[in-house]
Amino acid sequence: MGTAAAIGARTSVGGLALAGVEVLVADDPDAVRRAWRELPGTVALVILTASAAEILGAEATEPGPDQARPLTVVMPR
Repeated sequence: MGTAAAIGARTSVGGLALAGVEVLVADDPDAVRRAWRELPGTVALVILTASAAEILGAEATEPGPDQARPLTVVMPR
């Protein structure tokens, strides 16, 4: 069974740790990209803040050829 991770600003994703989500705090575009690239292979679900999703663009939010990519959802603003 895979794990869940959240990427975004601390104020938006910090509380998800209480539900067992691995929180990857990323407060700037470089940190968001780094967190996405360095996701552990065990992650099956990624929760992105709207800002993080905008930074990653199609790389994270549109279907791609890599079927092993985790399911990705975007939090509403």
